[in-house]
Amino acid sequence: MKDIAVFTGFGHVLIEVAIALAPLTILFMFLQVWLLKLPKQRFFNTLKGLALTFLGLSLFLQGVYIGFLPVGELIGNTLASLDYNWVLIPIGFVLGFASAFAEPAVRVLNYEVEKASGGYIPQQVMLYTLSLGVAVSVALSMARILFGFSLWYLVIPGYLIVLIMAYYSTPTFVAIAFDSGGVATGPMVVTFILTMSLGVASSIAGRNPLIEGFGMVALVALAPILAVLLLGLLYSRKEKQSERDDI
Repeated sequence: MKDIAVFTGFGHVLIEVAIALAPLTILFMFLQVWLLKLPKQRFFNTLKGLALTFLGLSLFLQGVYIGFLPVGELIGNTLASLDYNWVLIPIGFVLGFASAFAEPAVRVLNYEVEKASGGYIPQQVMLYTLSLGVAVSVALSMARILFGFSLWYLVIPGYLIVLIMAYYSTPTFVAIAFDSGGVATGPMVVTFILTMSLGVASSIAGRNPLIEGFGMVALVALAPILAVLLLGLLYSRKEKQSERDDI
């Protein structure tokens, strides 16, 4: 069995992360001197946080390169080669749910939504709403690859429905919905599910990975918007029902 060189190319990853974090660090230093003037203890805590971010991102990206990417592609190739490859659709649903459920950016958004709404929109409700939205979008992506229909058949009607739902939703849920589409397309979904989609497309005869393999992220960004807008409409209906009951 071939051994995996865990830290192969880790130096390059460290350089990439350092370049990515350098502008933020420089800006923070500049603002600290010019405007913020944070207390010494809080300033050093922030620097510790930046150091942990650097270490965490470096280890995460290294794990992506040696783990997520090859495993995702292998899973896609293996499942697509089965005689009953329709199983990709329910498996895509489960993996999409699990990826969104574990997404750090989704957790941060849910926490901020609950905090900003004073608990009116609980974290768990948002978490399951977003996770189900991503699950449905990944399942649709697998179906699109299997049956070979165009991405336009999902994206155009999807955004038309978004516009209609946004018109009837409250400004609060419209704002949250569009941010949800952004956070759902985080590193967990992109690094694993996208790679699996490419593996599936490359293993099915007549499918072009550049056409059918990509486009999954667009659906993942769309589905949470629809899910949160639907949640907003349900909240509005609940509020109206409560108002009628109070009369």
